[in-house]
Amino acid sequence: MRKRLANKVAIVTGAGSGMGKAISIAFANEGAKVLVADRQSETLNQTKDEIISNDNIAESIVTDMTNPTDVKKMIQAAVDKFGKLDILVNNAGIMDNFKTVETTTDTLWNQVLAVNLTGPFQACREAITVMKDQPDGGVIINNASIGGLFGARGGAAYTASKHGLIGVTENIAATYGTFGNIRANAIAPGGVATNIGSSLTDPDPLGGRAIAASGANEAPMGQPEQIANVALFLASDESSFVNGDVVKADGGWTAR
Repeated sequence: MRKRLANKVAIVTGAGSGMGKAISIAFANEGAKVLVADRQSETLNQTKDEIISNDNIAESIVTDMTNPTDVKKMIQAAVDKFGKLDILVNNAGIMDNFKTVETTTDTLWNQVLAVNLTGPFQACREAITVMKDQPDGGVIINNASIGGLFGARGGAAYTASKHGLIGVTENIAATYGTFGNIRANAIAPGGVATNIGSSLTDPDPLGGRAIAASGANEAPMGQPEQIANVALFLASDESSFVNGDVVKADGGWTAR
């Protein structure tokens, strides 16, 4: 039986743990050659080794998504190692301790937007220059958040960054998708059991109150593999008519 991503080349950022690791493994198991990227070399290489141990193909590259040179090198590395680039998954992201507009410093604002929005935008830009000239084009998947659809699922910077990432996704779909050969979609996860929560070291009381009022304390908790299955669908030909969509994967949290 033919694998769903046979002969495809994929890049996954934030691949050292959590959703990025699960997506990388799922893609490799379905036949993709995966370039895994993360700024933490130890966990990154663990992901790579796990993929290879299952007789699949992977390479790794240490990448800081706030460094434009690193982002360019990441895209070029996929082409150099595997000859093309079919799929880009922008998964790397950070949170902001639920800081409100009042308590968000310029430093925090710039840091969160650099990782969650500017870096993915630059990766998309570099990937599109490769994909648009390929006969089969390419697929871009931006891992956003339900924080990009509502106002109280993160702090001010996080919320703005994820709204922006969804906007970039829709713009790519409306231009390079509608008039070209590149599809772009976003995933909006709800609560997922990853280590990103460990960054919540100093939550803002007012921001936390708003999060709690949204039902966060009773929200379903998903697993990284469940988000990976959504990404796998969006990366595969099964979703060939899906372009510019935002797929919520939150266990029904925001349906209430």
